[in-house]
Amino acid sequence: MYFDRSNLSDTELLSFYRALLYPRLIEEKMLLLLRQGKISKWFSGIGQEAISVGATLALEPDEWIMPLHRNLGVFTTRNMPLSKLFMQWQGSENGYSKGRERSFHFGSRPYHICGMISHLGPQLSIADGIALAHQLKKEHKAALAFSGEGGTSEGEFHEALNVAAVWGLPVIFLVENNGYGLSTPVSEQYHCNSLVDRAVGYGMEGVQVDGNNLLEVYQTIRTARAYAIKEQKPVLIEAMTFRMRGHEEASGVKYVPPELFEQWSKKDPVMQFETFMQEIHLLNTESIESIRQELKHRIEEEVAKGQETTPFVVDTDNELADIYAPAPPVVSPSGNTTEKRFIDAITEGLQQSMEQYPELVLMGQDIAAYGGAFKITDGFLSRFGKERVRNTPICESAIVGTALGLAIGGFKSMVEMQFADFVSCGFNQIVNNLAKIHYRWGQTADVVIRMPTGGGVGAGPFHSQSNEAWFTHVPGLKVVYPSTPEDAKGLLTAALADPNPVMYFEHKALYRSISGPVPEAYYTVEIGKARLVQSGDDISIITYGSGVHWAMEYAAAHPEISIAILDLRTLLPLDYTAISEVVALTGKVLVLHEDTLIGGFGGEISAWIAEHCFHLLDAPVIRCASLDTPVPFASPLEKNFLSKSRLDKCIQQLTHW
Repeated sequence: MYFDRSNLSDTELLSFYRALLYPRLIEEKMLLLLRQGKISKWFSGIGQEAISVGATLALEPDEWIMPLHRNLGVFTTRNMPLSKLFMQWQGSENGYSKGRERSFHFGSRPYHICGMISHLGPQLSIADGIALAHQLKKEHKAALAFSGEGGTSEGEFHEALNVAAVWGLPVIFLVENNGYGLSTPVSEQYHCNSLVDRAVGYGMEGVQVDGNNLLEVYQTIRTARAYAIKEQKPVLIEAMTFRMRGHEEASGVKYVPPELFEQWSKKDPVMQFETFMQEIHLLNTESIESIRQELKHRIEEEVAKGQETTPFVVDTDNELADIYAPAPPVVSPSGNTTEKRFIDAITEGLQQSMEQYPELVLMGQDIAAYGGAFKITDGFLSRFGKERVRNTPICESAIVGTALGLAIGGFKSMVEMQFADFVSCGFNQIVNNLAKIHYRWGQTADVVIRMPTGGGVGAGPFHSQSNEAWFTHVPGLKVVYPSTPEDAKGLLTAALADPNPVMYFEHKALYRSISGPVPEAYYTVEIGKARLVQSGDDISIITYGSGVHWAMEYAAAHPEISIAILDLRTLLPLDYTAISEVVALTGKVLVLHEDTLIGGFGGEISAWIAEHCFHLLDAPVIRCASLDTPVPFASPLEKNFLSKSRLDKCIQQLTHW
């Protein structure tokens, strides 16, 4: 094995050797502790250390890395204390994730490491966002994301590489090809000769390296980093290596031909580098043993320190408090008001937020010169520039991941789903990355996803769904759904000010059909607070979005029934105080929404009222929802589908209870 030591001093080579040996010795200790039952799980990187260590050495300490299971060398080379890492692996509240995550599913801002999620591929898109943040700040830095060869089969791999190439982002995509995705060999994973061959298809540079050669990894990535920064282009690197142990220890290695272990054991990265260091007379048998004993002693001390943990104290209030980062105070309306359509209020709120937050970036399909499918961002490109108003490829998942990367890089972002229906293509990033990251390791996800939603416009099954209930079940998200122009502006500005991920639903049928007074100056409406539209004595309708207008129309047409109407405005978190108060007004409650009945959000409201307000009720809670079918296209079918067509029947049933 040839080692290129160009531009590396003897002192650097010795430090490289220590950096390579340290994670190997830690692994040997962890495997011993695993057999003793002192740790519960371990994903071994033995045989692959040169990739993690070489890549980390090649980057600057303040450049972000997105590691995976087998990248202990990233954490140790960034000099993270082993004692605290051990606490993390033990699930201690003194670890990096307060006991909320295991192994390497955590991140740390001080060490510029973004923790993985088990879905693997989404890490690649986060690197895009971090690289974009560097680019926007004119920083000469790159981001690096790890992937296994199995992860390259995920759609996120294609999306992330395509976005990086199209936008010209300084990202290094590092694929550790160790031959197996758990038990699936590469012959069953892909059909190209080499994964690096895919680089040309994305219009980027690609190179394959010996992943067991520490200096080849280091020199290649150092060169790739310089290229990515100078040219503002991504690079794909495939590091060939082998996994010497199972996917994790419990899975074993029976599916691997024994001769492969014999072949790759001769290429052991630690042994090969030790041989090289002896050949150039920087190490000998005695110095190698001395360094090993020194590091082993250090490991024993750190593990002992890591075991000195206090008993776990569980505090439910703390758990709930860490779901969200603190939101800024509300900005009250002031000055003149102007009559505006619903859609114009959204545009104004977005525009004023762009002025309020120079770090706010807008992303979405066709939102730049075209102005978006509904023309909400028309004129924004000329006003704010192409760096902040960005057309995206059709890849919802990668763009949501990029938005999270931007948040890590200190930016705010708004992602427009062209239609709320299309969010399913970005679902994983939203519910597993955006929603959970603050709870996991305190990183904010300062992202708003705008969701043009709802039916009544003859758009059929794939452009009309009311899918807000998909997200109200996910802790860590906020879900808002305005019904008036004033709230449309104020809730959008509040969402963009909020450091937490917000799903902002805007009903397409309200865009140009509803007008109302809107304060001209910048203001926000508190997320999590409902609005009592009108009081009443006979029945209470709890609703949101288009349902507010259906309820108001019905009440106006039936003055003989005194109807209280509560506009929830925010679905997550819910205003339980307002709900209980409107229940108390009448004792009869109708929950109205456009979504289908089964699994609709009305079920949650109804259940909460039954559990907490039963003593206030004079009748069962009635739900009025749309049919449990896809949204049909033909106008007569769509009218029959919508819950509005059953509103009178439900109200009469409740009134006569």
